[in-house]
Amino acid sequence: MILEKLLNRFIRFQEKARETPAPKNGGNGDSQDNNLKGDSSDALLEKLSDNVNTIKELLGASQDVKYHNIKLRGPGAPEAMLIFIDGLVDEKMITEGILEPLLTHEFNLAEGLAFGKLAQIIDKQILQMGDVEVSNKISKLISAILSGSSALIIDGVKECLLISTKGYPTRSITEPQTEVVVRGPREGFTENLRTNTAMIRRRIKSQDLRMEHMTVGKKTETVICITYIKNVARQEIVDKLKERIEKIDTDSIIDSGYIEAFIEDSPFSLFETVGYTEKPDVAAAKMLEGRIAILVDGSPFAITVPHLFVENFQTSEDYNTRFLYASVTRLMRFVAYFLSVFTVPVYIALTTFHQELIPETLLLTIANAREGTPFPVFFEALIMVISFEVLKEAGLRLPRPVGQAISIVGALIMGDAAIAAGLAGAPGVIAVAFTAVAGFIVPNQIESTSILRIIMMIIAATLGGYGLALGMLGLLIHLASLKSFGVDFLTTVIPSTDLKDSFVRAPLWAMVRRPIALAGRNRIRMKPWLPQNSEKA
Repeated sequence: MILEKLLNRFIRFQEKARETPAPKNGGNGDSQDNNLKGDSSDALLEKLSDNVNTIKELLGASQDVKYHNIKLRGPGAPEAMLIFIDGLVDEKMITEGILEPLLTHEFNLAEGLAFGKLAQIIDKQILQMGDVEVSNKISKLISAILSGSSALIIDGVKECLLISTKGYPTRSITEPQTEVVVRGPREGFTENLRTNTAMIRRRIKSQDLRMEHMTVGKKTETVICITYIKNVARQEIVDKLKERIEKIDTDSIIDSGYIEAFIEDSPFSLFETVGYTEKPDVAAAKMLEGRIAILVDGSPFAITVPHLFVENFQTSEDYNTRFLYASVTRLMRFVAYFLSVFTVPVYIALTTFHQELIPETLLLTIANAREGTPFPVFFEALIMVISFEVLKEAGLRLPRPVGQAISIVGALIMGDAAIAAGLAGAPGVIAVAFTAVAGFIVPNQIESTSILRIIMMIIAATLGGYGLALGMLGLLIHLASLKSFGVDFLTTVIPSTDLKDSFVRAPLWAMVRRPIALAGRNRIRMKPWLPQNSEKA
């Protein structure tokens, strides 16, 4: 809308000047000539009222846009206008850093002070603000105001001062709800980009830390920050990420999930090739291995690339506890994920096609439990799995106290009622319940496990155990074919050199090198070290 209005204004000026029609990108001209020759629709004019009228036309009759008229002191001193949006600025900062210095300073333009240098003089000598930019573009002025800055326009000067006065209310730093730890940092990202970058800076005090900002979204103009460690991250991955972000052409970027959707490698896969985290210590640790973090203004989640399959089974607490316990719990996560996907399909295949593989006593127990049930094993399991997914979704969307009660009590009551009514057998209910609990151990993969489980159930019900084996093989082939920014998705699982931090976690002093597929030129993260009882006397 702003660009359209700028284009219309340019056409009107061209008609007045009887010049040739404007080019299509006429709103981005660089000329500052007052006779408006060429593409100058985006340039500020000398007359204050003309500039203010243009800004009001672009922003419309918005009551939160404030226009504060200032009469500078001194002989020949011009009028000025301070423009900002109420609610996006710090009023104390405006009063003490802008208004007081301007209203108390004595301007003596009669002594030959040039109007053209007035903006630079105010910036360097008068204002008590750290982040001030001089610009002659209306589009840049509008963008700065909408981002929380204040614009100072002076009558007779074709330049304005864009002063950073951001001060909108933000959420304080709290413990993340999605990544709870027993031992480790409890800070979580907030919706404020500058707070998030500061938390990264606190953890990585290196001159090689890079934070590069980009603006995405034609309407939202969302600021994102690409942060990585030079020489630790591979430069070709950094360049590829920037290229993908630059190609994004959309009106809005509201959350980091929007960026993820545009940059991921395999959008139709059940497995995410872009990671996410709500903890700054996790983001910092991933960057120290060679990954790149993307922070989005307004989102408490950072996304990281490249993202590997093994990361779904790693937690920050693994590195804060003893490596033996961390290895056991990580192995348990792998086993739980496998059971979450294949327990119900195996139950369907065995009871439908391969009863001879079930021990006789267990087979009789299952047969007695299912006696009188009206549905085949597959439909019985499918109904229970879908019912559980409905209860889980209801528990997530309802207020927390009510949601927990609905999900837990609802599952117990429905399972017990289904058995009592003879609609389902107890073994099937147990299999579905165990599958659900096992899936919660790997929360990052809840989405993929839910869909994979149903797919494998259909294969098991139609093709039996042989079809299930083919399904497992197809799943493995699919995982092996995935890539994340050119890095194999199963990296650190297949190469033996990176097995120290995959199915198990080796001692920290044994992980001397960074993962070979992630790190750039700097692969060494520590000198070789031996524990105290291994040192020679």
